Amino acid sequence: MRFSKAVVKYRVPILILTLLLMIPSVLGMAGTRVNYDMLNYLPEDMDTVIGQEELLNDFNKGAFSFLILEDMPAKDCAALKARVEQVNHVDTVLWYDSILDVTVPMELLPNTLYEAFNSENATMMAVFFDTSTSSDLTMDAIREIRAIAGERCFVSGMSALVTDLKDLCEVEEPIYVGIAVALACAAMLLLLDSWLVPFVFLASIGMMILLNLGTNYFLGEISYITKALSAVLQLAVTMDYSIFLWNSYNEQRRLGGDNREAMANAIQATLTSVVGSSITTVAGFIALCFMSFTMGRDLGIVMAKGVLLGVLGCVTVLPALILVFDKPLQKTRHRSLIPNMEKLSGGVVKVFPVFIVIFALIVPPALYGYNRANGEVYYDMGQCLPEDMEYVIAEGKLRDDFNIASTHMLLVDADLPAKDVRSMSREMEQVDGVKYVLGMESVLGSRIPEEVLPESVSSMLKSGNWRLLLINSEYKVASDAVNDQIGELNGILKRYDQKGMLIGEAPCMKDMIQTTDRDFKMVNAVSIIAIFLIIALVEKSFTLPFILIAVIEAAIFVNLGLPHYLGQSLPFIAPICISTIQLGATVDYAILMTTRYKMERINGADKKKAVHTALSTSIPSIIVSGMGLFAATFGVALYSEIDIISSMCMLMARGAVISMVSVIFVLPALLLLCDKLICATTAGMKRPKDSQISNVEVYAK
Repeated sequence: MRFSKAVVKYRVPILILTLLLMIPSVLGMAGTRVNYDMLNYLPEDMDTVIGQEELLNDFNKGAFSFLILEDMPAKDCAALKARVEQVNHVDTVLWYDSILDVTVPMELLPNTLYEAFNSENATMMAVFFDTSTSSDLTMDAIREIRAIAGERCFVSGMSALVTDLKDLCEVEEPIYVGIAVALACAAMLLLLDSWLVPFVFLASIGMMILLNLGTNYFLGEISYITKALSAVLQLAVTMDYSIFLWNSYNEQRRLGGDNREAMANAIQATLTSVVGSSITTVAGFIALCFMSFTMGRDLGIVMAKGVLLGVLGCVTVLPALILVFDKPLQKTRHRSLIPNMEKLSGGVVKVFPVFIVIFALIVPPALYGYNRANGEVYYDMGQCLPEDMEYVIAEGKLRDDFNIASTHMLLVDADLPAKDVRSMSREMEQVDGVKYVLGMESVLGSRIPEEVLPESVSSMLKSGNWRLLLINSEYKVASDAVNDQIGELNGILKRYDQKGMLIGEAPCMKDMIQTTDRDFKMVNAVSIIAIFLIIALVEKSFTLPFILIAVIEAAIFVNLGLPHYLGQSLPFIAPICISTIQLGATVDYAILMTTRYKMERINGADKKKAVHTALSTSIPSIIVSGMGLFAATFGVALYSEIDIISSMCMLMARGAVISMVSVIFVLPALLLLCDKLICATTAGMKRPKDSQISNVEVYAK
């Protein structure tokens, strides 16, 4: 109580301090680097990651792109190449004139080399950068190349994707927050009992969001998914806490006493309930930190921090704001638009066996769809961008003009004999989908010494430790075909050079597929176990955690199973994150109802009366909470052109509604069905004596 009274007493200094903290928060938010490359989150001990480091350290080459030039004379291409070479952080550009003078007809090149860089009306240059794929310097270089080259030049490669993704995110992200705020505000105006209080809530939550985003500075960088979703999610998840405080404050005012005393009591009551409610949400986000694909840790830490700050704001900043604006808040109160739920609750209790049957019928197809949908996710980040983006157009040109869908890079020991390299290259070219293998041996042939090559070309393809070869493939990144191809290529490579490494976007994607598949199982297990233990401790029951988690997990199966039946493919990260977020964020609905049911039973109510009371009193809070999460995410899902953001927000919005419906209709039925077992396995609950009420009387009610 001492804390509550201190908050009330120092309400003005609390608001002043919070407003002052917004200044470093904004600076911290602006100074936090955003990472747009999913491959950066792979474990550091993987060959593909080690190989990328070796390429950068040994060859001074990090990012790699193809430039496709259409309908451009050779002299103009040579002039453009010279200009591109002058762009900051472009290390080398490999094209025809790197080997022969542009006045020499291209047809004199070996067929493999000619076909590698030419089609009917287009020619292609390979550009190497001395910075990493997602470096800000590389993205600046990509933009400069596009500006130099004009409309007849197309830049492909992972760095081009990252550049387009960043540019689109920076345009969309402020709009996400605006949409979430507008729709959440609309939901609160409709569902709460004051016209002004939603704006007070938003002010308090907004300051905590800024504080969360500002403190991300100490993490070094965050992913673009975290940046795009964290504000929306924090708003949606922590809105409940503000509602708890407001309702508690109004209850205390009705009991009499001045508003300061009422607020002190409300803070004390809210602190207990909000801390209990937030633990499951935090546990869900912390479970993401167990992913070896460290983007989960990135999102998990930021969101867990956001929930904790949301709790802090709810019991400090929000009470201060409510007390400051108490008079206008009370004057603008109105009757809640949520109707009385007695009739609905009575109907659910009366026909509860129907909902048990519906639940039993829905779970098998939902589980089947859930398992199938998990195998139908996509990993190609290019699929998350709109079709009119420059990267997507460039990749289409690369496929159409040169039949290249992906490019791998091969690092082999520099001391490996040239004849072995040629033999290995020939074997690799026989692998299905390999268009050609391009290295020093392809340029020279078997009879010409390496010394003939210009230094600029030889240094590009050979260093003190490694030889570099390019393998162009007809198969798309992250497809089953390219993954099988990579397996075959690695098998050939290891026969010739045990330390050799196959790197590039497609090999990294294969590693990511294997990593995230393990992560999905790990995160699910950790979140379920953690939340099971929390519910068991909160409810002091062995059976209630099974029932509550079963209801929410079934809702998750329905939510994540629908894409299979709708013919939709989800981005790979969505099922991993959503299963955990939906469980952590919506199991509170079930805990709220179950806690009231327990209290009623302990106070002597029969099972039907206890469930009826718990349901009728909980439905308004569940609806407000569920619709708040729905409103904050649904608009972003409809607006965003980035499929990862759109899909995750749609799943969260749909998941909130499905969980809400499941808790209102299925949970009461399960509580009635399992009442005897619950009473026998829950501390403090006693079964009603048979003499108190007969079964006939129970069902007659």
